[in-house]
Parts: sequence; C-alpha cells; structure tokens
Amino acid sequence: MSENLPNNNQEEEVDLGVLFNAIGKFFDKIFGFISNALKGLFSVFIYALKPMISNFKLIFSVMLVAAIIGFVLEKYNAKTYKSVMFVKPYFDSKYQLVNNINYFNALIGNQDYETLTQTFNISEEDAKAINEFEIEIGPESENDKIKQYDTYLKSLDSIRAQEISYTDFIENRDIFSSDFFEISVEAQKKDIFKNLENGLISSFENTYSEKKKKKRDSLIYLQKQNIMRSISSVDSLQKVYIKVLEEDSKSTNNTISLGEGFSIEPEKAKTKEFELLNKELQLRQELRMLDEQKIEENDFFDIVSGFQEIGSVTKSIFQKYTYIFPLLAFMILCLIFVTDKIIRFVKGYER
Repeated sequence: MSENLPNNNQEEEVDLGVLFNAIGKFFDKIFGFISNALKGLFSVFIYALKPMISNFKLIFSVMLVAAIIGFVLEKYNAKTYKSVMFVKPYFDSKYQLVNNINYFNALIGNQDYETLTQTFNISEEDAKAINEFEIEIGPESENDKIKQYDTYLKSLDSIRAQEISYTDFIENRDIFSSDFFEISVEAQKKDIFKNLENGLISSFENTYSEKKKKKRDSLIYLQKQNIMRSISSVDSLQKVYIKVLEEDSKSTNNTISLGEGFSIEPEKAKTKEFELLNKELQLRQELRMLDEQKIEENDFFDIVSGFQEIGSVTKSIFQKYTYIFPLLAFMILCLIFVTDKIIRFVKGYER
C-alpha cells in the first residue's frame, strides 16, 4: 500500500500543474483581450484625429466663419423677455388654470391672435408678441414638501400609508399636487406682461369651483348656526349656575333647590360655571376660525406676486448662436470626413 503513495502524489502534482496552466492561459486571454481593445480604441482615436490634423486650417476657418455668423445673428436677433407670476388657487380652480394655460399655448401655435386679443383685451400686435405660457409648481421648501407628505399619509389607511415612502411621494407628484404655482410668460415685447394679468385671472373661474365655493359657504353657515345655538344654551346654563351662586350667598344650606325636585351643591355649581365658561370660549374660538376661513378663502385665487412691469431678457442655450454654429459646423465637417472615408473604403474593398 505504501508503494502506491508516490504514484498518488505524482498524479496530484500533475493535476495541479494542469490547473495552474489553465488558470494562466485564462488570465493571458483576458489581458490579451483588454490589450487588443485598448489598442483598437487608440487606433480609432488616431484614425479619427488624423483627418482633423490634416485639415486643421479648413476646420479652423469654417468654425471661425460660423462663429462670426452666429455672433451677428445673436446680436441683431429679436430679444425675448420673460416675466413670472405666483398664484395660490382655491376650490380646485388649479385644474381649470392648467387647462387654460395649455389652451393659450394652442392658440399661439395655431396663430389664433383674434381669440388671444379678446381673451386678454390686448391689441393684435401685443398678441403676436407672445411666444409661450408656462406653468409649474411654485418654489417649495423642504418643510412644505414634508407637510404635503404628512397630509397625503393621513388620507390613506394605516396599512397603505406604511408602503409609501417620502421619496416615492416626491418622485410621483405631478403639477396638480401643489397648491402654489408659478406662471411665466415669454414675449418679444418687454412691457406687455401687466396687461395679461386680467386674462389669467379669468382662468380661475369655472362652474365646478363656483359650486364648491357655494357648498363651502353653506357648510360654514350651518356650522355657525349650530355654534350659535350651542352658545345660547351655554349662556342659559350659565345664568342658572349664577343664580345658584347668588342663592348660596343668601343661604346656609349645603344644597340649593332649583324647583321641581332638582337641587345642586354650591361647590359643584362653581365647577360647572367654570366648565361652561371654557366651553363658551371654545365655541367662540371655533366661530372665529370659521369667519377667518371664509375671509381668507373667499376668492378663487390669491396673487402672491404679479407680473413685473418690465420683463427680463431671457436667452436659452439654443439662442447662443455664437457657440452653437461653430459646434454644428464641426459636427458637419466630421460627418463629411467619415462619409468620405467610408465611400473610399467601399470603393477599394475587394473580397
């Protein structure tokens, strides 16, 4: 049995040698692949760079001319102006507002300046100067978002609320999730923005919001009537307990008769009077809050900040022709060089 041990050791050494050789070849292939890929990328880079260096003067000249043309167009192109308005809608009038903003943009796209003139009560010249309306969620702090998230969770059942994270809530919000909006207008005239406010104000008025406001007013009226009746009842009870205390000051009895078999102790009367006083204060506080609510939300919207008298000059990246034209010229030249190389390769290709 001991004679077989050397043979077993030799076989194990052979197996390990084969394994290490296989691992070595595997890594050689990986390094070879990475090396060939890098060489290929380098070759492509040099191949692409070669025509640019060979035609450097042509490329530089074309890009310089394009930059000059872009600068001239940017200098003498009509300026555009922008002004922003912040509003807070009530009674779900935000749905009509967003719909009307889209409608105004449709009128601009269809060049229906007559309808725009009638809607905003402006001249046709001013209507033609309007480029675009935009509406988006107004500026929000992190605290505002957290409050909205808390309000949303309270509207759900406890099991469903546990499945909605703050991140999911923020990512899945749409424009209707907000109660505060930013309306911006872009135009070719700098002093027409104030004239557009009245037309935008009319965007909040709609049948649904009017009905909702009437329902709210009716509910407030009923709540106030109920509170007034409660206050009247509390006042009546207070008079009873005051009478008890007056009787107590004239009598030495521990109990005071209220007639028809009813009696009350003076100490309890004092306690009840204090409780009724607190109840009356609470009811009057609720009454005051209802009055404040009706005053604060009595319109379909609040203008937090109106349009500026003079709009600010606006320039998007697509209007910076001084930079866009040379870039486009360079891309076109690259496309021409690549196309030329492909055509020459195809013509000279032999199987």
